[in-house]
Amino acid sequence: MQPGFLTENKTRVAHERLNEEYGIQEIKGYSDPMHELIGTILSHRTTHANEITAYRTMRERFPTWEQVRDAPLPALTDAIQAANYPEIKAPYIQNLLTHLFRETGAANIDFIGNLSTDDAMSWLISLPGIGLKTATILLLFTFHKPVLPVDTHVHRVTQRLGLIGPKVSAEKAHTLLLAHLPKDALVLFNFHKHFYWHGQRVCTWYYPKCNDCVLQNLCDFYQSGRTTLLSSTPVRKKPMNP
Repeated sequence: MQPGFLTENKTRVAHERLNEEYGIQEIKGYSDPMHELIGTILSHRTTHANEITAYRTMRERFPTWEQVRDAPLPALTDAIQAANYPEIKAPYIQNLLTHLFRETGAANIDFIGNLSTDDAMSWLISLPGIGLKTATILLLFTFHKPVLPVDTHVHRVTQRLGLIGPKVSAEKAHTLLLAHLPKDALVLFNFHKHFYWHGQRVCTWYYPKCNDCVLQNLCDFYQSGRTTLLSSTPVRKKPMNP
C-alpha cells in the first residue's frame, strides 16, 4: 500500500473521531469580511476574548476605517492594547488599510466572494502583513472557500499524529493536509475547528494529555514514547508527565 494512501486514510479516521468527539459545526465567522480580516490580525497569539475586546475598543474610538487608518499610531496602539503585541499590530493594520484605500478606493473586500479560490488567495497574500493563515481563515470562515487554515494547534496535532512530516512547516502543511481532504468548505471548517480545539484542550503544547486522547492509537508521537523531535513542539528540559 502506498504511503500517500495510508496518510489519507489516517487523516480520514482521525477526522471522523474528532467529529464524534466535538460534533459537526456549521461554518461560523464574522458577517463583515473586514471584521474577519482585521480581527484575524488582532487574534495572533491572543485569546478570542481579548481579540473581541481589542476590536470593539478600536471601533468605538475610531468608528470608520478612514479614522483607523489616519489615527495617531500611539492612539491606535492604545485602543488595541487588549491584544498581545499591539505595537506591532497597529502599524500592520494601518499599512493594510492604506494599501486597500490606494488600490481599491475603499476598505471593502466583499468582491473576494466573486473570485476563484486561487485568485482570492493570490490577491490576499499580496496585501501587506497578510500571510497564508490569515488569508485562509478569511476565505473559509467568511466566504466558504475550500481552503484549510493551519494554526499552531492544527500544525502540532497533525504533526504528532504523523499526518505531516516532522520538519514540515505550518505554511507547507496547508497544502499537504488539503491534498488528503475533500474540497468541501464544511468538511475543512470542521477539520480546522476540531484539530484546533483538540490542540487547545488535549494535545497541548508542553504536556499533552495523551491518556485522555481519542487519537492515541493513531499517534506516531505517542507510539515513539513522546520523544520525536518535531518542528511544532518545543524541546523539553524535563520529562513529560505520564
